[in-house]
Amino acid sequence: MSKQDQTGVFIGGLMIGSAVGTVLGLLIAPRTGKETRKTIKKSADALPELAEDLAATVQLQADRFSESTRENWEDTLDRLRLAIAAGIETSRETARATKLNSSEQNLNSSITTDRL
Repeated sequence: MSKQDQTGVFIGGLMIGSAVGTVLGLLIAPRTGKETRKTIKKSADALPELAEDLAATVQLQADRFSESTRENWEDTLDRLRLAIAAGIETSRETARATKLNSSEQNLNSSITTDRL
């Protein structure tokens, strides 16, 4: 897992852990029912902002991952293009060498036949 992915997971876990901890703390705290409901309402009112922050963090991490993947893909394509070009060039050189070798053999055969 890359450092960027680990950061996103950490931030997401931190936000979710904070929300769960807040709710559990409110339910366990020795307060009256009215005070607890008031505190829960405040926390519930803060949830949309927390969800928005989490969504923004997830989107940011997804964008970073997407960019990283695109760059890696482009690097892979560049290496593949170079490998294909090298293969084509090697194939051409082999064909030339084979053709030249064949021509030399034909010439040698022709010279040998002429001598006989």
